[in-house]
Amino acid sequence: MKSILSTKKLTLAQKELLLNSGLTFVEYDAISITFLPFEAPKQIKNAIFTSKNAVKALFSTQNVIPKIENCYCVGEKTKALLEKNNQNVVKTYQYGAELATYLTKNHKNDSFYFFSGTKRLDTIPKALKKAAIPFSEIVTYKTELSPIKFDRIFDGVLFFSPSGVTSFVSENNIQDSIAFCIGTTTASEAKKHTQQIVISNSTSVESVIAKAAKTLKKL
Repeated sequence: MKSILSTKKLTLAQKELLLNSGLTFVEYDAISITFLPFEAPKQIKNAIFTSKNAVKALFSTQNVIPKIENCYCVGEKTKALLEKNNQNVVKTYQYGAELATYLTKNHKNDSFYFFSGTKRLDTIPKALKKAAIPFSEIVTYKTELSPIKFDRIFDGVLFFSPSGVTSFVSENNIQDSIAFCIGTTTASEAKKHTQQIVISNSTSVESVIAKAAKTLKKL
């Protein structure tokens, strides 16, 4: 029976997807998230979110929630959480580079607030600066590595962020496993450590699981 290591603790429904595929699995959180104190304006016209954690930080830690007119985000799960909090999501893309392209082409005369984490990629800020689009970054959470050493080799390892890859490889060798990655950004980090990489069809946990199950079933 093929074995999987998930570098993120899964929901019950996600675990069932793995079990129904005939895979054994181990799960742990390769990174930890800590919300940081921050201040935000009471009125915001345009806001950017590239992760669910930034959304959680804003809507679960602030005594006064800003009134946001338009939200632009990365990821369907981020969009869903924004809409759950009654926010107007104007555009959603799978990757930050896609959102950056849209913003620089269509919002040259606007300004933005970018809600981010300590290990965010430079893709969007770099694009906005290059296009001379003003923005203010609000750092809402801290990402820390939580590495664990495993004394076994897994057939596949599920990765959901570049930081997750960094955390895992700091204590483990991945060259004898297949790295299943949630997107091209995570895959780029994994490529520094292995050539056995499979990228999910979409940037969701479920898609990574489905890709792993389909791939390992053929082996």
